[in-house]
Amino acid sequence: MFRKMRRFKQEISREECIELLKNEKRGVLSLVGDGGYPYGVPLNHYYCEETGKLYFHGAKEGHKIDSIKSCNKVCYTVFDKGYRKEGEWAYNVKSVVVFGKISFVEDEGKAVKICSKLCRKFTDDEEYLRYEIEHSLKNVLCLELTPEHFSGKLVNEA
Repeated sequence: MFRKMRRFKQEISREECIELLKNEKRGVLSLVGDGGYPYGVPLNHYYCEETGKLYFHGAKEGHKIDSIKSCNKVCYTVFDKGYRKEGEWAYNVKSVVVFGKISFVEDEGKAVKICSKLCRKFTDDEEYLRYEIEHSLKNVLCLELTPEHFSGKLVNEA
């Protein structure tokens, strides 16, 4: 069902893909939006090594939520900051594309864990984290992406 990478010489290993998902903070979630138009939204994510799933958080309503209710098949793309080889102007960038199905997290305990893991990607301020969970969790909906296929590659932007 999923295509093989056309430029297979640029493909990175499954382990490199997982490292990118673990270490990068953001990506773009692509959904089928209103009227069948693609809808891509930048999001922060948390990759759970134990389950192999990606987790997100956001508002309980809006374009993203409506799109998921209409079609739960999504694509999530993550890429790193890239690097330049000495003497070259172009960046070398690693990216991962994840295809899967997304669902709403209903369990409050799981939502607290997800929000905590997401927050710790940006700060180790435990007081801030406690405050946010106490005051904002009621307004947050967490999402769980179960990957069905993913691949990654290293591209020279030249």
